[in-house]
Amino acid sequence: MTMISPAAGAAPLPPRIGIVIPALAMGGFAIGTVEFAAMSLVPYYAAEMGVDPATAAQAISAYALGVVAGAPLLAVLGSGLARKTMLVGLMALYGVANLAAALAPDFALFLLFRFLSGLPHGAYFGVAALMAAGLVPVGRRTWAISMVMLGLTVATLLGVPAANLLGQGIGWRWGFGIAAGLAFATSGLVAWFAPAGQAGGARGAPLRELSALANRQVLLTLATGAIGFGGLFAVYTYVANTLQEVTQAPAWAEPLVFLVFGLGMVLGTLVTGRVADRGLLRTAGGLIALSGLALLAYPFTVHSLWLMVPCVFLIGFGGSFGLALQTHLMDVAGQAQTMAAAMHHAAFNAANALGPWLASLAVAGGLGYAATGYVGAALSAGGLVVLGLTALDLRRRR
Repeated sequence: MTMISPAAGAAPLPPRIGIVIPALAMGGFAIGTVEFAAMSLVPYYAAEMGVDPATAAQAISAYALGVVAGAPLLAVLGSGLARKTMLVGLMALYGVANLAAALAPDFALFLLFRFLSGLPHGAYFGVAALMAAGLVPVGRRTWAISMVMLGLTVATLLGVPAANLLGQGIGWRWGFGIAAGLAFATSGLVAWFAPAGQAGGARGAPLRELSALANRQVLLTLATGAIGFGGLFAVYTYVANTLQEVTQAPAWAEPLVFLVFGLGMVLGTLVTGRVADRGLLRTAGGLIALSGLALLAYPFTVHSLWLMVPCVFLIGFGGSFGLALQTHLMDVAGQAQTMAAAMHHAAFNAANALGPWLASLAVAGGLGYAATGYVGAALSAGGLVVLGLTALDLRRRR
């Protein structure tokens, strides 16, 4: 995994912080690897469990629904706990659920364990970001949070291709098992090294966090992510099947394409992090539009690997619009920061449920895997519409 180092010109981090922040990033890497690798492994667990790819994709939706259900529930229930206690428990639950998924004997149990493993996802990233920010001086909070999120982004670059190679070689179950091991390691490192004094909240914190759900700017921003990001997932879920059945690419092409997608997300994250503050909603809109155009072009590229590769890169690059939305949520959430941060990831996993489901309808309806690009483009257009409403509402408030 990528080495995490202090920002240029900054004083070295205290040893404890230099362990805790990379440990939190490792948890993000474990979550990101399984979240995205589950899509690249659809053909492999579908074949072993005797279901068609469209049915197998329900495991992706089950995980996403777990995130959507778990984010608000755990953010409220854990609002009065110490952040260290909550993070240890969340990663332990994630590890147990993924280990169970790796050992699942049939598809029904696999679905259940994928749902359970999604429950801690949103709350983990929300609390991890708050802990990282609390470990450093005020001027370095953004750097600390970005290092935690880097684990999730690097997972798309390194973890997913590695899991896909495992699926082709020794078996798809190893991807879930290794992620479980990383989750347990994260839980142990946080338990051992994280400071115990960071409180998650005070009396009345649950009601304060719930106030985010009555904030129109928060809700519109979450809806933008839930709809707009669904376009990416509509295509990404069926990339492996498309390569096998439409492109008829060699086996080595699958990890290459997922590597290129991850590279797009990493570079998009780095670029967006530098330019988004000049106009958060404008940046988000530009990236959603870029992704939408790439999704619209996708059906015309699937018969050629070398046309498909740059198209997938652009889809991944455009997916970095979530960073701009996350910063906007911090600006408008008021005192409900934990709920807003957790629900941000819930919204993107609602997209993870919506996109594959709509794409599965297109595939099952006989339109073919190329049609997933049209489904994705339509969702991106919907996200742009909601983002426009968000900007109008913000202007009226001012």
